[in-house]
Amino acid sequence: MIDVRPLDRTSLERAYGIDGQRLLPWPELNAPFEGAWCVLRAGAASTPHAHEEYEIFIAVKGSAELVVDDERHPFAAGDVVRLPPGSTHRVVNDGDEDFEYYGVWWDPAMSARFVARHEASRP
Repeated sequence: MIDVRPLDRTSLERAYGIDGQRLLPWPELNAPFEGAWCVLRAGAASTPHAHEEYEIFIAVKGSAELVVDDERHPFAAGDVVRLPPGSTHRVVNDGDEDFEYYGVWWDPAMSARFVARHEASRP
């Protein structure tokens, strides 16, 4: 049996200057990572930040620029970006249309919790 979690565009939550829908909490999902559908509005930029998690962004719709440690990189639908832990990053959308991407992040603690939940659920 599969679970489908639909995107609810009417209930996106604001974080880091981006509107998004987080992957978790999702009780049926046991994963060693977290993620979020992200919508960066036209003419907006996300809040610069850094963290120790590993992270990838998958561009889904539109184009923007990714600023990592003060270096600008084009970022368009179909691109996948790996962000090193500790890098300061933000997404800038100077265009006239919303930019959409999916962010996925993980760290050793998330992996350990995943393994513990997996082991506990085994018959």
